[in-house]
Amino acid sequence: MPRREARRCATVWGMSASKPLVTGTDFITIATKDYDAAAKFYGDVLGLTFGKRWGDMPAGEFETGNLTLALLQADAFGIDLQPNNVPVEFRVDDVASARAELESRGVEFRGDIIDSGVCHQAFFHDPDGNMLGLHHRYAPPEARPGGA
Repeated sequence: MPRREARRCATVWGMSASKPLVTGTDFITIATKDYDAAAKFYGDVLGLTFGKRWGDMPAGEFETGNLTLALLQADAFGIDLQPNNVPVEFRVDDVASARAELESRGVEFRGDIIDSGVCHQAFFHDPDGNMLGLHHRYAPPEARPGGA
């Protein structure tokens, strides 16, 4: 969208063209049917650092290094559980090694490691069926799959 058009849309929607409405991402949410079981998986199996519990609610946060994952027990928030069918991708140094480690902890992967031409990926699910992935970009940021 051309800059002038973006300014006009921002003005129409009641936003200042000089100050964006959204200034960042605080966390992404992953729904679960059993918060305690999910917290055990994300903390003990994946090894993510626990951040905080949401008071007495069955929800809490885990840190990945650059993004916070908020796990919440869907029914406690009046939400129907619908597992994510596209992955949250976790950055790792070596997909094959990380996959082997998680397999030793009982994680089952879907298919082989994928090589896109710029990165490696491997997919798996959490206990609630949310798709997750391991990801490592080996090519420079400007590289494109197939050299395009």
